[in-house]
Amino acid sequence: MTTVGAVTRAELSARRGPLLRLAAWSLAEALPAALTGLLTARAVDEGFLAGRPGVGLLWLGLIAVAVLVGALGTRQAYGLLGDVVEPFRDDLLRRVVAGALAGATDGRGDDAAVTRLTHQVEMVRDTWAGLLMVVRGFVFAAGAAVVGLCSLAAPVALLVTGPVLVGLLLFAAALPAMVARQREYVLAGERLGRDAVVAVAGHRDVTVSGAGDRVVGWLGEHVDAQARVERRLATMAAARSLSLAVGGWLPVPLLLVAAPWLLGQGLGPGALLGALIYVVRGIQPALHTLFQGVAAGGLRFVVTLDRLLRTCVPPAEPGGPATLSPPDPAAPALSLDAVTFRYGRHAAPVLDGFDLTVPAGDHLAIVGASGIGKSTLAGLMAGVLHPDSGTVHVAGTPTVAATAAELAARRVLIPQEAYVFTGTVRDNLRYLRPDLDDATITGAADRLGLTALLARLGGLDAIVRPAGLSAGERQQVALLRAWLAPAPLVILDEATCHLDPATEARLELAFAARPGTLVVIAHRITSATRARRVLLLDGGQAHLDSHRGLLAGSAAYRELVGYWEGSGAVRSSRTRERSVPLPSGSGPRSSP
Repeated sequence: MTTVGAVTRAELSARRGPLLRLAAWSLAEALPAALTGLLTARAVDEGFLAGRPGVGLLWLGLIAVAVLVGALGTRQAYGLLGDVVEPFRDDLLRRVVAGALAGATDGRGDDAAVTRLTHQVEMVRDTWAGLLMVVRGFVFAAGAAVVGLCSLAAPVALLVTGPVLVGLLLFAAALPAMVARQREYVLAGERLGRDAVVAVAGHRDVTVSGAGDRVVGWLGEHVDAQARVERRLATMAAARSLSLAVGGWLPVPLLLVAAPWLLGQGLGPGALLGALIYVVRGIQPALHTLFQGVAAGGLRFVVTLDRLLRTCVPPAEPGGPATLSPPDPAAPALSLDAVTFRYGRHAAPVLDGFDLTVPAGDHLAIVGASGIGKSTLAGLMAGVLHPDSGTVHVAGTPTVAATAAELAARRVLIPQEAYVFTGTVRDNLRYLRPDLDDATITGAADRLGLTALLARLGGLDAIVRPAGLSAGERQQVALLRAWLAPAPLVILDEATCHLDPATEARLELAFAARPGTLVVIAHRITSATRARRVLLLDGGQAHLDSHRGLLAGSAAYRELVGYWEGSGAVRSSRTRERSVPLPSGSGPRSSP
């Protein structure tokens, strides 16, 4: 809970201005609580009991004025609440989204993030607002009542404040148990939300397999567990009732029992009536609101915020970009050592003990049948996927230990479905390098032969929307963005599949001439003919050689080439291939 306290204090510190204005209007709101008992005592003792009803009515009229001032304070206080609460909600939303994206990037998808975003953030927002108003109301209302009691007589104030302090201590002692049960409730709701997403996502399989009753029973167990936790949480109402009885109700009989003594000490009947008004109309409602608000909204706030902070990413600190660890200039651009990867604990490995070294400046094409694992290999190379065992290094940096900023500085991955967002053409192209000027962008477009594309889109200031572009246009925008990126390693995962062969050839040759290293997951076998080396994934075998070498030594490669060029395009070569079995040995390493 230390993190919750630190975040809460930081949030309050960041909102000092609105909080000070809120406190000022809260003083006005507390004016009736401070004056009602005192003015009532004056009206009774100096007015009605003294035979001067006009004076008594005058004192009561002042109470009406105080109530009007308090109503204005309440109105203004609620208006200021949004200035304190809404920025906190926006910060939590950024944390949740950043945490979900970071988890997805690291291969840790989390369906519970939906519950956090749609339910828990709103719960924290609402309970934060309620908690602020509850604590504010208690501090000012109870404080005003105590000040009023002291203005009547010090013995009266002592008789009332003693039980109030005891009630507060009893409530504080019960808070740890309340927090524990509230945490159980939040976790139960999160488990239910996560498993409900799984059930809904797999409803077709559930229907086809006839497992509907089992799934309903499975979810029903989570619903029952949440209900049990909520019932246990409800039992904590007894602690609240005891605390309120001691702090809010006990002062009343104490004042009545002590009334003869107080009157004998010179306290007037009106002052005794005023003291009872302070207790019944001031302290007692303030305690009830505090206990109810903290036990309900306060506990939900602490537990839910703690859960969010444990699973989310804190916002970036201002002051410039983070310092990146420098790449090792002697390290290869890419290396995979004994990499094993499988989708699921019991699934067959896509790669098993796989080794590969790609030196800096290399141009490697990866080919193989559909579903053989080419895109999986691209994801491992880029650090989007993490191996079950073995290591992947990009420019000497292990991908599992690298931050997102370090990976972005070392490699850029363009998948088959290119990403374009709604915004200007300039913003899309500068996404990976925000400092670029227009001259650099147009020069790169001319180098890649994409000047006509920019003109067709309407220039750098034009607004593009993904739905308004063809798949080929989206790929060309993404490729130009990758060309402009600072990363020396470019991985193209069938990134030209929606382009014609001539455009594909022009772009691949431009990327091959770009300083750095190029890895192409080939959509057409012609990509292999342009590469310096070719990696063929063939089930349990991996073959690494030149295009001519693979033609000479691999029947599987000749078959792939034959599908594209026809059998007459297969040429003989004396170059021999290197091949190793993927499941048990090491993959290809050295250059031909």
